[in-house]
Amino acid sequence: RIMEDLLRAIASGLVEKPEEVVVTSEEGENGMTVFHLHVAEDDMGRVIGKQGRIAKAIRTVVRAAANKAGMKAAVEID
Repeated sequence: RIMEDLLRAIASGLVEKPEEVVVTSEEGENGMTVFHLHVAEDDMGRVIGKQGRIAKAIRTVVRAAANKAGMKAAVEID
């Protein structure tokens, strides 16, 4: 729950249409939680960034926060 709020807060700050940011999660293999970030089509480039730098940074922050909480997490941007 906290991880979803963190991801939503990060993404909402980057996009033009924060009301369209949706975060869902599912349990993956080996206890890994996979978070799916959905943004408006127009905002996809803002979230991914040049050469995927922003997406990589988002994944790093979420992974670090999950690690601190004692869980494994991955982020997929849809």
